[in-house]
Amino acid sequence: MRSRLLQSSTFRLSLLYTVIFAVSVFGPFAFIYDETVSSIDREINAAIDAETRGLMTDLERMGGAGLIDVVNERTADPADLDAIYFLADRDKRPLAGNLIEWPRNGVQEGRWYLFEIEAVEGGRETSHHIRSRIEVIPGPYFLLVGRDIHERDKVRNTVRRAVGWALALALGLGIPGGVLMSRRVLGRVDRIAETARQINEGDLSRRMDVGDSGDEFDRLSESLNAMLDRIDRLMTGMRTVSDSVAHDLRSPLTHLRNRIEQALREARDTDDYRKALRAALSDTDRVLTMFNALMTVARAEADMGRQEMERVDLGQVAAGVVELYEPLVEERGMEIAASIAPDAMVRGHRQLLAQAIANLVDNAIKYSPSGERIALTVAVEGAEIRLTVADSGPGIAADSREQALGRFVRLAGRETPGYGLGLSLVAAVAQLHRATLLLEDNTPGLRAVLVLTHA
Repeated sequence: MRSRLLQSSTFRLSLLYTVIFAVSVFGPFAFIYDETVSSIDREINAAIDAETRGLMTDLERMGGAGLIDVVNERTADPADLDAIYFLADRDKRPLAGNLIEWPRNGVQEGRWYLFEIEAVEGGRETSHHIRSRIEVIPGPYFLLVGRDIHERDKVRNTVRRAVGWALALALGLGIPGGVLMSRRVLGRVDRIAETARQINEGDLSRRMDVGDSGDEFDRLSESLNAMLDRIDRLMTGMRTVSDSVAHDLRSPLTHLRNRIEQALREARDTDDYRKALRAALSDTDRVLTMFNALMTVARAEADMGRQEMERVDLGQVAAGVVELYEPLVEERGMEIAASIAPDAMVRGHRQLLAQAIANLVDNAIKYSPSGERIALTVAVEGAEIRLTVADSGPGIAADSREQALGRFVRLAGRETPGYGLGLSLVAAVAQLHRATLLLEDNTPGLRAVLVLTHA
């Protein structure tokens, strides 16, 4: 588990963010540290330069003896305990100042002379760093003017400790936080992987767990579940189509085969063969029509066609269907009344919508008595477009309407022409377009309503 944790991308990302956070903390502190120390150094350097210039002016004005008095006065001033003065002769023996002897083991850095002195602070001995400037006075004398920079060192050490604690806090919280987050993420990944393994082994009913947080894993699980639902629908659709094809095409294919066998066995002349071929051709057309209808239903139920959707004027499509069926309506002595609203735009598959409307109109013609009236309307109602086809036929009982949407369902009996796929295709097209198909009473007859979203 520990190895997987350390190798997980979540842990590496957590560690990376921890390092970035630590750097983001270190950067401002480093800038503050540099600016603070530099500002203190500039002030110390300016004070040393100013005091050195003042003492050199006193030397020119009062001579060596006067300079000794000035140095002694300044070292006696209790208001400035950090000031360091030392006036020595040519052998660097003390003449005045607050140092016992000339500092040894100092370091020369440019024009600055750095050394340490022993001091008592808080009842204990400690070392203080001194920054000084040395002037050689004709005589010769040596003048050392400096400043105790222990306050500057305190500020520097304080900032350093703050940076150290900030980094320690960032790492101390970031790394354990990364470990905890990685464990939580790995747990969710493991659950997804386990579910995927069970699905891969054949349990297609399994689904990913979806929590209430709505985070990335929940959205991933929802997407995977939607994908699995679609795969399940596709497989169910394929099984249903296969079963339906095997069941409903067996009879016409068997009938076609028997007819051909009979023709080969009993036909005596060309007319017999022609008659047998015409019957076989009719059976073949019936099989192809049924097969094409089944494939259209299967494609619609499997959402195969969504990529071909576009903005379609549903009223224009409906008008085309009405025009197509007008000769058949007139032949049956019937009337089709169309009321189509303008700007009935939907996003859909033009060919499948036309097929669905055609099936509704065809059913209305098929089940309505001769001389009756069929009404087709396309109405825009706010965000919805309602396409309605109403007839005055026998209708469908309320408890049979759900059944009527299935494949190969023929509630009117075998004497009515057709394959029982008309409403099944309309239902599949409605599903593809996220639309609603309603079957209602027309008293008498059936009113089929397709409700789509206005585009």
